[in-house]
Amino acid sequence: MGGGGAHGGTTYKGYTIPHNKRWHTVAGKGLCAVMWFWVFYRAKQDGAVLLGLRHPWDGHDDHSHGHGHGHEHEVLASDSLSSLSNMLLLVLLMNLKKGVVD
Repeated sequence: MGGGGAHGGTTYKGYTIPHNKRWHTVAGKGLCAVMWFWVFYRAKQDGAVLLGLRHPWDGHDDHSHGHGHGHEHEVLASDSLSSLSNMLLLVLLMNLKKGVVD
């Protein structure tokens, strides 16, 4: 498989684990941090909806406060897109779990 031999690494029971380059480690930790920031941000924004503690339409009774209704459709479109993406993510995770368990 074109490994090129053991050019540094740790050998255990005949298997050599290569050492990572520094940029791989830094990039991996950076991307991991970005992922967790995104997960916590999304949990803060609509974690209760994802966990089923409230519905996406709860609390949206009257936000007019004397404003016109010109921007209402834009807000609803972004909320529904966010809810749709979360629903699709949940369905994907459920299907992955079924594939792993079955």
